[in-house]
Amino acid sequence: MTSRDPRAPGLARLAALVADETRSTCLLALLDGRAWTAGELARHAGVAASTLSEHLGRLVAGGLLAEERQGRHRYVRLADARVAQLVEDLAAQVAPDSAERPRTLRQSGAGSAMARGRTCYDHLAGRLGTAVTDALASRGLLVQDTGFALTDAGLRWFDAAGIALDRRGRRPLARACLDWTERRPHLAGVAGAALCRHALGARWCVRIGSERAVKVTGTGEQALTDLLGIDTAALR
Repeated sequence: MTSRDPRAPGLARLAALVADETRSTCLLALLDGRAWTAGELARHAGVAASTLSEHLGRLVAGGLLAEERQGRHRYVRLADARVAQLVEDLAAQVAPDSAERPRTLRQSGAGSAMARGRTCYDHLAGRLGTAVTDALASRGLLVQDTGFALTDAGLRWFDAAGIALDRRGRRPLARACLDWTERRPHLAGVAGAALCRHALGARWCVRIGSERAVKVTGTGEQALTDLLGIDTAALR
């Protein structure tokens, strides 16, 4: 008789936490990297505040969310980048054909905007994210042989572009994250987060709508063309 893997109970509890549509809706919404109030999440999920509060309690207790209170407001966010990676990786396993089709023109437009460009927790995703990743790779700045890694030229490129890379933590410098709309990997990790932060701060991209969608600005089109040779016409 073989002994049971001691990780099995924990894995079962984790799977049970995610295996609820309301909780999954909250986790996906929080991939925008921001803190949401319980009321905002309740409206987003279409459930009563009391119902949502119970779900949030379970997610916080399970270590998937972190919470903080400011006055009478309760804010929650994904606990860390590890949780964001887990949620995005699970979402990427959902076949596109199984997703609910948009029922209104507004929903269709929002879906198109998310596919064109969005944030995935703290890095760029969608066609924008994969285009940036492909450009880095084609210029020898990023290698994808056995996982993602910046080359020496890539490190110099980030430095020359004025994009600081904080290497003091335990987070990988570069990591592949499977894009759930493009079905290909985009750049995550310290480098992906730094690039996204710079793109938003320099207004290469701006957030649009109430979800994670971003749009490349005229300034961003010029910068992405000059720095990476990206044809931004495909991202409009």
